Amino acid sequence: MSKHGAIPRPLTSGTGTGLKGRIRVPGDKSISHRALMLGALALGETEIHGLLEGEDVLRTAAAMRQLGGSAEKGADGIWRARGRGNGGLAEASDVLDLGNAGTGTRLLMGLVAAYPMTTFFTGDASLRSRPMARVADPLRQMGASFVTRSNGRPPLAVIGTANPVPITYKLPVASAQVKSAILLAGLNTPGNTTVIEPEHTRDHTELMLRGFGVDIRVEETPEGRASSITGQPELKGRRIIVPGDPSSAAFPIVAALILPGSDIVIENVGLNPHRIGLIDSLLEMGGAIEIQNARVEAGEKVGDLHVRHSHLRGITVPASRAPSMIDEYPILSVAAAFAEGETRMLGLAELRVKESDRLGAMARGLAACGVSVEEGEDWLGVTGNGKRPRGGAHIAVNLDHRPAMSFLVLGLGAEKPVSIDDGSPIDTSFPGFSDLMNGMGAAIRLQNR
Repeated sequence: MSKHGAIPRPLTSGTGTGLKGRIRVPGDKSISHRALMLGALALGETEIHGLLEGEDVLRTAAAMRQLGGSAEKGADGIWRARGRGNGGLAEASDVLDLGNAGTGTRLLMGLVAAYPMTTFFTGDASLRSRPMARVADPLRQMGASFVTRSNGRPPLAVIGTANPVPITYKLPVASAQVKSAILLAGLNTPGNTTVIEPEHTRDHTELMLRGFGVDIRVEETPEGRASSITGQPELKGRRIIVPGDPSSAAFPIVAALILPGSDIVIENVGLNPHRIGLIDSLLEMGGAIEIQNARVEAGEKVGDLHVRHSHLRGITVPASRAPSMIDEYPILSVAAAFAEGETRMLGLAELRVKESDRLGAMARGLAACGVSVEEGEDWLGVTGNGKRPRGGAHIAVNLDHRPAMSFLVLGLGAEKPVSIDDGSPIDTSFPGFSDLMNGMGAAIRLQNR
């Protein structure tokens, strides 16, 4: 059975022709989660245009309704959230089931920690295997308590506090989700809450808080970048335009780079400087990627990407780049399989605790497709010869959407088709993936049983 309790949906991808066309990828998942949460805290109505309607985000919308907020899609396709005001969340009458949404779970743990109520969390088999201790640790310092399985794994209970305490917390490891959980807890905490991060991570939370009227200060200090908020502000409803998710755009980008004759434009892609490590890496590899129509919408940099087939060469991707592209290493490793020479990716320890052990999964799958791979505890080396890899493998994707899409992209350019055991997890972040790719000339289809 798949993680949804349905029959698995095996997919296969065969050698595709060059991709052509102009497309838009689904809305940014990180921004969509945050828009729903802050919209439920803001006074008045928040309009959300382009919300990602993947399963992860829909689970967050359902959770916000359980906590007393509103989040509904109108007949015009626009999502609207009507808030209860900061401090106005209510105790849920049932368990919050976040499915596969790790981001939604971690951020909501922070949001409810500063309320005098108990909130129960669960999810699918993948979510229940993921550690949440690094989120719980700073929230305990703020006064919340937790009941969890070993290593902080769900199902878990967050026992919030009526008297939250502001803290200054230095992240042991750079993590946008942990940073955001603390800042969201700080919204209902009197005084100043500060998070110091050793390396810059994505700053969607800070940008969106500022857009809702929160006094948030970001400054460089000798210890790292410090983000501080003054608690108990009044948030005001606003209009939000969600750009296309760069993590989703990554798949057609790489597909176009590796398929001869490709020439595509991906419109309205979010280009937050803390999210474009993959684009920087592909440009270094010789990828023909041009940013067009660059602009700023709702505080976020946005642009259109013109991508053409390119001869790629191997590079070393430094560990310092990992926070800006942690979700994109699976598809970067596919690009590396088509490149000439070795691509060595460093600082990948976090990939071991994603929806699956993505580092191990990509190493095994690439090797099965005839690619030369070396794997370390926190690094991956992929060596190509500038030609098409053999392919021909059947890959178990461990209910993880990003390896699933990555191996389907590999199959488009490989000598032999590549199949995956279950494509249903793709809907968590990229509903309509196969149809969008096939519309440009790809060959992804349901595998015959």
